[in-house]
This record gives sequence, C-alpha cells and structure tokens, in this order.
Amino acid sequence: MLDLVIKGGLVVDGTGSEPVRADVAVEAGRIVAVGHVDESAAQTFEAGGLVISPGFVDPHTHYDAQLFWDPLATPSSWHGVTTVIGGNCGFTLAPLRERDADYTRRMMAQVEGMPLAALEQGVPWNWESFGEYLDGFEGRLAVNAGFMVGHSALRRYALGDDFARTATEEELSQLTRLLHESLGAGGLGLSTSRSTTHVDGDGAPVPSRWASEEELLALCDVVALHDGTSLELITEGCIGRFSDQESEFLAEMSRRANRAINWNVLAVGAADGERAEHQLGPSRRAREVGGRVVALTMPIFADQNMSFLTFCAMWLLPGWREVLDVEVSERIRRLRDPAVRSRMLEQAAGANLSRFADFATYRIGDVFSEVNEPYRNRLVNEIAAERGEDPFTTIVDIAAADDLRTVLWPLPTADSAEDWELRRRLWDEPDVMLGGSDAGAHLDRMLGSVYPTRFLGDVLRGRRLVSLQEAVHLMTDVPAQLFGLNDRGRLGPGYVADLVAFDPEAVDAQPTRSAHDLPGESKRLLAEAVGVEGVFVSGRAVVRNGVHTGDLPGQVLRSGRQAKGTQVRKD
Repeated sequence: MLDLVIKGGLVVDGTGSEPVRADVAVEAGRIVAVGHVDESAAQTFEAGGLVISPGFVDPHTHYDAQLFWDPLATPSSWHGVTTVIGGNCGFTLAPLRERDADYTRRMMAQVEGMPLAALEQGVPWNWESFGEYLDGFEGRLAVNAGFMVGHSALRRYALGDDFARTATEEELSQLTRLLHESLGAGGLGLSTSRSTTHVDGDGAPVPSRWASEEELLALCDVVALHDGTSLELITEGCIGRFSDQESEFLAEMSRRANRAINWNVLAVGAADGERAEHQLGPSRRAREVGGRVVALTMPIFADQNMSFLTFCAMWLLPGWREVLDVEVSERIRRLRDPAVRSRMLEQAAGANLSRFADFATYRIGDVFSEVNEPYRNRLVNEIAAERGEDPFTTIVDIAAADDLRTVLWPLPTADSAEDWELRRRLWDEPDVMLGGSDAGAHLDRMLGSVYPTRFLGDVLRGRRLVSLQEAVHLMTDVPAQLFGLNDRGRLGPGYVADLVAFDPEAVDAQPTRSAHDLPGESKRLLAEAVGVEGVFVSGRAVVRNGVHTGDLPGQVLRSGRQAKGTQVRKD
C-alpha cells in the first residue's frame, strides 16, 4: 500500500515541461509514480482543479533563529516553500563561544532586524560547533533547512572581540580549520559580507568586513574540498554598481572554490537598464575563468516600511545615522531643524539608497495620535501640497506627533511595463535566479517571503510575463540545482515528495498585516496565502488550508549528504 496518492491534479513538474493531468504516488517520502495510479494508499488527496508542483526553494533566508520557535518557517511555508537556505550574508549563529552570545544577538538584531527579545527568549543558545547547531534542529522541523557557514561567526570565534584587523597566519590557519569542520558537519558553503551597510550592535563594521582578500580566498580553497557546497556574498557593488575590482574578485572566489557564488539582490529598472547589464559583468568574467556568479532577483515588490523610530534602511544613507542615533526627543529636535533636513537630503542625493529619501513617494501607514488620523493611508505628496510645504517637513511633522512611531510605506519604483519587460528578459539569463526574500530578517520592516504565491498570481491572472511551468521551474529546479539538492526541485519518480497543491484561479497572498506573535510579543509583518490547499514535505502534509498539521517531517540539509555535486567545472 502506498503512503499517499494525490489524485487528478494538473502536474507541473519543475522542469519547464507542459503541465499534464496525472496522479502522484508517494511511498517512504519519495515519489514513486506520476500518471494513472490504481494502487490503494493510506491517504488520498483529491486534487481536481488544483495544480500540483514541487515545493518552492527559497535561496536567501535568515531563518537561523526563528526555526527554533517556529519549525514551520512562517509565513514562507504558507506560500508553498518547503526548503529554506539560511546562514546568508556571513551571519550565522554558529560556531559560537558562550562569551560571544550577547554580541551575536545584538549584531543580528541590528544588521538583520531580528527582535532582540525574540532572540533572547526564543533561542536556546546551547551549542558551540556548527554541527551542534545543526543537530539542534534534527526532528524539530516542518520544512527542510540548510545553512551556509557565516564568515562573521568564524572570525568572532577565532579572533574574539579583537577581530577588527587582518588575521595572523596562525589565526588564518584556525579559520580554515574551523570552516573545514563546519562544512564537514553539513554546512552548505561559505557566506560573507563586504558591504558598508552591515554594522554590528555597536555600529561598527561586522567581523567579515575586516578580512583580507587573501583570507577569503584561503576559505574558498576549503570550500573546494567539500561536495555540495557553494558561496554567497554581499558586497558594496550589490546595491550600487560593481567595480572592476569587485567583478574580478567575485570571479576569482568562484574559480578558487570551484563553486557557484550568489549575491543579493539585482534591482532592475528600465530608466537605468544599462545597470542590469553592468551587474552581470561578474557572471561573464567568472565564466571566462571557469567559475560561476549568480545574481538573485525578486519577481515581485517586497512590502517594506520605514520609521524614524527604529533602525531601518534610512539609517544607512550617508550621514543619517549621526542624526538619528540619539534619544527620541533629541532626534525629533534635530529632524525639525530645517538646516539639518537640508543637509540630510544633500547627503542622500546620489547615494545607493537615495530612493528612501524621496518622501513625496511615501504613504502614511499606522498612526498613533488623534491629530494624525486624517493622514492614515494617504500619500505624503498630497498632504504636503495641501499644507504648502515640502514632503520632508510634512513627514517629520506627522512622525513627531506620534513620537516617531508612525509607519511609513515607500511606494514601489520602476513599475512600468518597460521595467517588467526588462525583468522578464533577465529571468532568461543563465546566471540570474529568482529569490532574495530575506525571510526571517527585518521582521517588522519587510515582507518578501510571500513571493511564490504573489508571483504565481501575477503569472496566471496579472502581467502573465512567463508561463506557469516556467514560473514553477524558476522557483524549484533552478535553486535546487544551484545548491546541489539533486533529489529535490522536480516532481518525478525518485524525487523527494516535497509538493504544493494550489488553486490556479485563486493563488495569491493576502494584504500585509502586522502581528505581535514572536517571543517577547515582538512585532513582525505577515500575509497569509490564498488558494494554497496543501503543502507536503517528504509526502507528509505540513500545511492544509493555511493551518499547520503539527507534523515535523522536515530535514536538516547537509552538504555531502542531502546536497551533492555542485562543482562549476571538472578539473
């Protein structure tokens, strides 16, 4: 007897092939047949009118902490994600010396927007090695999860609080040995950050930013020794434009490791279409030297908000942190000073994140004082025009009346037909991959984890930029192959039965809302899925109509075991 038969669904198998009407048979966690199935089963899922696809693979998440209190990795799993890759940007919770737990918590709270109370109350912090960290998830996951090894964690472990310098030869030897041990325990590769936007809880550069190129290349040599691994990097050029030196270094890292390296995130706009072409320069150079550089890009606009109260992207504008990093009363006084505002706008002009200083394009969200109620859900440029003042003055006045608690929503940019056509063309590029949700990070500021269902809704009933089968292929087989997950990402005999059942007439995501459901009642943004009727991991239902079944069949994906065969070239 089979364990599960899914009857009569429209099977989209992840390869890009045309959908077919078929049954899917599952036994011992794997697909054993696709077609007409007569054999009886312990469970039958009637899928008439539904699409059945492989579970989606999110290649860029920060669920490293959240999975301890939320084994379902919500909201990702609600939207059909069955595999998450964590440990990105050089930030992992292991290896970890006990003395460094507080530093790590404060760094993650600052650089990845994880609420400090949730980190303190929801995570056990009872491991030291990377292997011990992974072991803590065994048997406790509803979804599959694999983790890169973070460079900042390695440097903090090896160099302690004296990491703001070049490593000595002895320390470099310790770093390479530590990475070797971590990859041997199952780490999926090395992640690092060289971006000036990444600062720790003290506002100083994170540990990985102090590493020399020689150190990084030595670590790449270690990665080359472990099957089923890859690289991930955030550098200054990811936000702006890659310099020739950055392009050359990314290509060299990939060549030395003989592994693909991915970076996050390729933002696209037709007004600067040449930039997209420029940003693929590292990919072209890598292919010339025998490597591979892959750009992540999102197929939707991730909902994100700003605030003058807590740390957000505005703080990363040149000179803005110096104005904002003070007590609220002093911050309000400074923001109300016309000379200060003028200087802030001058400093932001031309910066990589300058769009966040375009306050005319903001919408006022939640407000907390009666005087601000008339402005709720209104555009700042409209309010400023009524008041006869500039948008920055208007938005500061509104926020000050709320003691800076006002939630501010910047509107999407680059949303024309030309912009989306450029994105569609980029999705055809062999070194561009969909992803970059940052799920598990920036929890009260951004919501990218809903991209699978919003993209499917757009494909089926919106812009229809690609076919259904191509959309599924881009979110399943493509990322699975990059990470060497050779038995995932497709729906066929022999593959692990990670599956999603969704209604093509309804699939989408609900509007974004706020919830205070994290440890310590910390806030995050959420959106439930629409039209997702079943999510299966290893053939076992983990979500039915948006509700967790309580089952925990997820696996910890480890390099050399569940992740294999990721070499770029055969030497």
